[in-house]
Amino acid sequence: MTTPTETPLVPPFTRETAIEKVRKAEDGWNSRDPEKVSLAYTPDSVWRNRSEFVTGRAEIVRFLTRKWQKEFEYRLIKELWAFDGARIAVRFAYEWRDDSGQWYRSYGNENWEFDEAGIMHHRYACINDLRIAESERLYHWPLGRRPDDHPGLSDLGL
Repeated sequence: MTTPTETPLVPPFTRETAIEKVRKAEDGWNSRDPEKVSLAYTPDSVWRNRSEFVTGRAEIVRFLTRKWQKEFEYRLIKELWAFDGARIAVRFAYEWRDDSGQWYRSYGNENWEFDEAGIMHHRYACINDLRIAESERLYHWPLGRRPDDHPGLSDLGL
């Protein structure tokens, strides 16, 4: 279980604050609330997500709204990969199904850079989708925040 620290989640990150920052990002994305998620990014934030380029909170909201209108039952796990100063590298996997009932596990890596207030101003994501059978799903918690006792990526062998 992650215990909130007394240290603000601002650069330069320690291992503990980087892990907490990653979990907060995971929790935000698992809310599937585009407006809420967009607040973790600067108003002029720059993203590369797959082959799509997004700039600013309004575009982030539109992007996430579109994403979660096609990715049903979205559940995400993020894990810290590396950190240095104002940067954090993350690996992640999420499961979702499309409107035909086909399940996917999407694997990826993200590189993040934060301003002095701890708000992300750059996000670069590389993602690959793998079709899976429903019986291969590993994420079964109720929609929303991943329970603290649910295994992470490494624990699941992902």
